[in-house]
Amino acid sequence: MFRVTLRRLDLTEEIYHIREPQTLPLVMSVDEMKRLLSVSSLKTRVLLSLGYGCGLRASEIVRLKVKHIDKAQNIIRIEQSKGRKDRIVMLPQEMLDLLRQWWKVRPSRHDAGIPLPERWLFPSRKSAGRPITTRHLNRLFHEAADAAGIRKGVTLHTLRHSFATHLLEDQTHIRTIQALLGHTKPDTTTRYTHVAAGMISAVKSPLDRLSQPKRKGPRKAEKSQEEVQPPA
Repeated sequence: MFRVTLRRLDLTEEIYHIREPQTLPLVMSVDEMKRLLSVSSLKTRVLLSLGYGCGLRASEIVRLKVKHIDKAQNIIRIEQSKGRKDRIVMLPQEMLDLLRQWWKVRPSRHDAGIPLPERWLFPSRKSAGRPITTRHLNRLFHEAADAAGIRKGVTLHTLRHSFATHLLEDQTHIRTIQALLGHTKPDTTTRYTHVAAGMISAVKSPLDRLSQPKRKGPRKAEKSQEEVQPPA
């Protein structure tokens, strides 16, 4: 406002920019993820598996249509997501099996007149022609987290954080994770290196060296008999 609209460059020099605090993303362990999915209903399990197994945002999950599932190439196509960008993510076999189970029991009373490729995977029960809302998905997540006994302050976006962190711990290249998450800047993805507990706990601390016995150097070769004899 001061620089462009008011053209007061003298005032812009007096403005101090306050840095926002840098916080690390909260991540669930593999055991916590197992508990979370095991207590979930089929619908909730499919929804949460898309977040954890494919790294999708809540808005991307609820807006999935049949046409976005490409089982021939084992990929999911994400259209016009954050930043108006398209991207593709992997479609794990277990995720495909869950989607097939869900399709058999999925509500279909509003499907009349809608071509198969354009049908929502998770249609709303109340609003015809609309998907479920992210608010509905968020409620299902917290119900599952409570049932699983997860007490730390997890959110729906924690699934995406856990997806990236666990991939990193499995030695997946950081550039691949960046592409899967749809990050423009690599700095956004590299922050997961700070919360990859598996990688961090595997680092050997210099403190451990203090309790280890020192290695003895190679023994010097014994002097030959000729060297120890006095000169004639």
